[in-house]
Amino acid sequence: MTGASASPATVLVYVGLDLVGDALMKMPFVVALREIYPRARITWLAGKGRTVFKRELAPLVEGRIDEVIESAGIGSDWRELLRRPLDGRRFDLVIDTQRRLLTTLILRRIPAGRFVSGAAGFLLSDARPPPGYRRPATMIRQILDLVELASGRKVDEAHVRMHDDASAATAALLLPDGHEHVGFVPGSSAGRANKRWPLERYVELARRQAARGRVPVFVLGPEEAGWHDGLARDVPQARFPLQELAATGQRPGPLLTIALASRMRAAVSNDSGGGHLVAAGGVPLVSLWGPSVMEKAPPQAGRLVTILARDHGSTSMDAIPLDRVDDALEGLLAGGD
Repeated sequence: MTGASASPATVLVYVGLDLVGDALMKMPFVVALREIYPRARITWLAGKGRTVFKRELAPLVEGRIDEVIESAGIGSDWRELLRRPLDGRRFDLVIDTQRRLLTTLILRRIPAGRFVSGAAGFLLSDARPPPGYRRPATMIRQILDLVELASGRKVDEAHVRMHDDASAATAALLLPDGHEHVGFVPGSSAGRANKRWPLERYVELARRQAARGRVPVFVLGPEEAGWHDGLARDVPQARFPLQELAATGQRPGPLLTIALASRMRAAVSNDSGGGHLVAAGGVPLVSLWGPSVMEKAPPQAGRLVTILARDHGSTSMDAIPLDRVDDALEGLLAGGD
């Protein structure tokens, strides 16, 4: 792709909102944007909701994003077409990462030297891909293509290693050296039960790992905290680091989950925000998928094995066989695929 080579002094990136999984998937975009425009002032605008870049994941974008605006009320109402968003602030470059036409028309009201958007087949964009362009399957590649169009430079998709010194130190205390830790993330995003592999199969998988001399580690978010007592009874060898920390009065955050994952040999997860957090730690991951479309937003793990329920005759998670997951996990633990 070709585009402008001039380096903008101010850049605005528009997103609807960023939950944890969304934000982690966008980190290669954030890194690429800063590498291409090292001296630009970059503003991240979440027009329709909150963004974890403002709070939970703020340390990951320090030095990469200069300003974060959230819940701005921009991009939903046609009456916004009658005024200038952000009180008429001007930017040298605006990148619109979504594709709803009304939102794009509203963002076009922002004074900008250059506007890049994939909405309506790039109809309103100042830079467009060459004829024959086909939109990539994954969300991260789609928005990286926007950076290519804006800059005229090739952008490779790379695994971004997340690091936070304080969280790493806490993780080392919770999962000390001298053990082979294997992670299990049995929850699901927004509590969607249809995205969960049956909990009893996680229990059996963890028991098998314990019998092989490894330490099962369950990563339970707030919505799964009530599972702790039953899982501790069913798998007495297991560790529950987030609950252990919470018992001391401290509040675990997503950066700790990433740090804990970096101390695991491998992990198994449903399609969930927790799965994206574990993947961000660089751990080899077995990712289980049922009704969702895996190709759009796969976890950004260093090594990834995806197991799809549809390959076993259904979109229901219980169609995924226990032995298939066990074999995949052992393959990652052995260093293979």
